[in-house]
Amino acid sequence: MILRRRSSFGCSAGRGLAFFLLVAPTVGLGQGPKEAQQLDALRARIEQLRQEISASEESRAEARDQLRESERAISDANRALRALGGRRSAASARLKALVREGQALEAEIASRQQILGRWLSLLYLNGERGYLRLLLSGGNPSSVARELHYYGYVTRAQAEFIQELRAKLARQRELESLARESSSELTAVESAQRRERGTLLRLQSERRRVVTRVSAQLREQRRQVKYLERDESRLSRLVEELSKVIAAAALPRTERIPEAGGSESPFAGMKGKLRLPIRGELANRFGAQRSSGGPTWKGLFIRSVAGQEVRAVASGRVVFSDWLRGFGNLLIIDHGQDYLTIYGNNEAVLKQVGDLVRGGDPVATVGASGGNTESGLYFEIRHQGKPFDPMRWVSLN
Repeated sequence: MILRRRSSFGCSAGRGLAFFLLVAPTVGLGQGPKEAQQLDALRARIEQLRQEISASEESRAEARDQLRESERAISDANRALRALGGRRSAASARLKALVREGQALEAEIASRQQILGRWLSLLYLNGERGYLRLLLSGGNPSSVARELHYYGYVTRAQAEFIQELRAKLARQRELESLARESSSELTAVESAQRRERGTLLRLQSERRRVVTRVSAQLREQRRQVKYLERDESRLSRLVEELSKVIAAAALPRTERIPEAGGSESPFAGMKGKLRLPIRGELANRFGAQRSSGGPTWKGLFIRSVAGQEVRAVASGRVVFSDWLRGFGNLLIIDHGQDYLTIYGNNEAVLKQVGDLVRGGDPVATVGASGGNTESGLYFEIRHQGKPFDPMRWVSLN
C-alpha cells in the first residue's frame, strides 16, 4: 500500500558543545523563569532515565549496539548541518536586503548631490543675497521683510536638505560595514557547512563498515523472538517512565499549542484527521503477525527513501530524542491527555527534549538506524502507554 502525506505540510562532548553554540534553543526564549526551570528539570530527569536504561543493558551487548555511537553521531551531524543551512539562508537574506537598501540609498544620494550641485552653481552665478545685503538695500520695508522671510525659509530648507544628505551618507557607510559583516558571516557558515558535510560523509562511511561487519548477526537477531520481545519491553518501559516524568513536570498543557492553521483542538479530537509523518509504502500494519513470529506489530512501518523529512502529526512537546536499542534514533512527542507519538529508525532526529513543535513541523529524517535492514519509519501512537492502530486516526485523502 502506497501512502502519501498531504502536501500542505510544505516544508562526543566536543561535537555536542559545538552544536549547542551553533543553534539557538527553540524552547526557553520568551518563557518565564518558572517554565524554564520546569523544562530544565524535565530534561535532567529524562537524561537520568536514558542513562538508567542504558546501564541496565550493558550486560547484554548486541550487534546493534556497535552502531549506537556512529548513528548518534550521524544524527548530531545532520542536525548541525541543518542548523547551518538555516543560518546560511538567514545570512544570505540579510546580505541581499542590505545590498538592495544600499543600491536604493546610493541612487537617492546621487540625486540629492545633483540638486545640491545645482544650488551651489546658482549661488555662484547670482551671488549670495545675505541678510545684511537685504537690510541695507534701501528697498521697500514690506518687500524687504517678505524677502527676508522667504530667505529664511529657503535657508532652513537647504540646511535640512544638507543634514538629511549627511544622514544618508552615514547610513551608506553603516550599510557597507553591515554588508561586509554579513558577507564574512556567510563565508564562515559556508566553510562550517563544508566541514560538517565532510564529517557526515566520514561517519556514514564508518557506519557502513560496521553494518558490513555485523550484518549476519543483525539479520539473525532480527529473526529471534527474544530480541523482538526485549525491544518491545524496552520501549514500553521507556513510555511508562516518560509518562511519570511528564506528569511530575507539570509543564503547561501541550494540547493548547495551536496548529499551523490556528486550531487548538486537543489530540483526542483529531481522530480521523491526522496525516501520516511521511510518504511511502506501508510495509507492516498494526496488529499484523511478524514473518519471524513473536509479538505482533504495535505500530506501522512505512518503507521510504532515506533522508525524507519526518513530520510531527500534531502539536506537542518533544520528550525523548536519542538512540534506543531496537529503534535507533528515536523521537517521542507528548501531545497532552496522555497521548504520545513515536518515530523510530530515523537517520537523524532534528529536535531536542523540551522543544515545542506544531503539526507538520520536520522533526526527523528517514533512515535505517538501530540495525534495521531497510530504510523507513517506524511509527506508533499510544494513549496511557498502550499502543493502538494509527490507521484509524489518519486520513489518506
